[in-house]
Amino acid sequence: MRAVLVGVDFGKGDFAASLSELSLLSRSAGADPITTIIGRRASPDAAFFVGSGKADEIAQAIVEDELDIVVFNHALSPAQQRNLERRLNVRVIDRTSLILDIFAQRAQSHEGKVQVELAQLQHLATRLIRGWTHLERQKGGIGLRGPGETQLETDRRLLGDRVKALRSKLDKLHRQRATQRRARGRNHTFSVSLVGYTNAGKSTLFNTLTKAQVYAADQLFATLDTTSRRIYLGDAGNVVVSDTVGFIRELPHQLVAAFRATLEETIHADLLLHVVDAASPVRMEQIEQVNSVLKEIGADHIPQILVWNKIDAAGLDPALERDEYDKIRRVFISAQTGTGVDLLRQAVSEYAELSNAAHLDGAQPAELHNVHY
Repeated sequence: MRAVLVGVDFGKGDFAASLSELSLLSRSAGADPITTIIGRRASPDAAFFVGSGKADEIAQAIVEDELDIVVFNHALSPAQQRNLERRLNVRVIDRTSLILDIFAQRAQSHEGKVQVELAQLQHLATRLIRGWTHLERQKGGIGLRGPGETQLETDRRLLGDRVKALRSKLDKLHRQRATQRRARGRNHTFSVSLVGYTNAGKSTLFNTLTKAQVYAADQLFATLDTTSRRIYLGDAGNVVVSDTVGFIRELPHQLVAAFRATLEETIHADLLLHVVDAASPVRMEQIEQVNSVLKEIGADHIPQILVWNKIDAAGLDPALERDEYDKIRRVFISAQTGTGVDLLRQAVSEYAELSNAAHLDGAQPAELHNVHY
């Protein structure tokens, strides 16, 4: 599917990095970005987001390059999306729809599929308005995968019933996870969650730490389903390590809400390993994005170690850094080559031993959190 990417620079954040990310997202969804059209505005146009003149420029590119789809690097309102599709005569999707589509392709577990469908239907509910009839004949493709194409032909009542059923399923899965966590809590098993920006190398690190065979690839959102493994760390005993979905800038709120059950592994962890792509020029912005989502799901109070991954690509040496309180703050590793992973094991072991000692002393887990990191 040949695509034109559209980005508008509003003078906020790293526009070039965001556009580069959109290209990666498009390829991950199965599109082939042929051309990119950019513009600069103070604020979005109410009718076309980009303004009438820029819409004409996009229309011309569609004809000249025989393009099939327009992908916006922004969230479009239902009216803007509808106006653009009438003007351009091809499918128009926004960043939210694109990410939802990738999630629909990648979800493997029953829970992952339920969460993705719920997010898609919640997004679709805002667009179940008059004016979509011209799309009902278009089957499949980016933006209409999963429940999208059939639900366009249903009414809000049926959609509402389906959303209710999916929420009920997720509640049940949520209770099952809570039961498993309580069992771990009774056994005082120290739990660690890997978090980080998408494609930072979490799954590769998870496989290196646990000798698991979790799917890891150099693409966005390779992992959607939380996987947990138990590892043994000598004096620290057994530790449960969980791999989680990657975060991204402007992660759709529907996805954060739908994946709350999965992300609860993060909320209830004793320690977060915040994996950072040390070779990325926008790594500091990515760290901020991840911390923003952690705050949104209520996990910002959990101690975290910054794991600077891909040091081989960044030209850095393996190292372990402590802060002024002698707490481990950063560990520099390469999950791909295994360099520095022994230092990370040492760091996790140190935190686990501290936690175990607190349990033996009768301290509450919260007391561990009230130290400076």
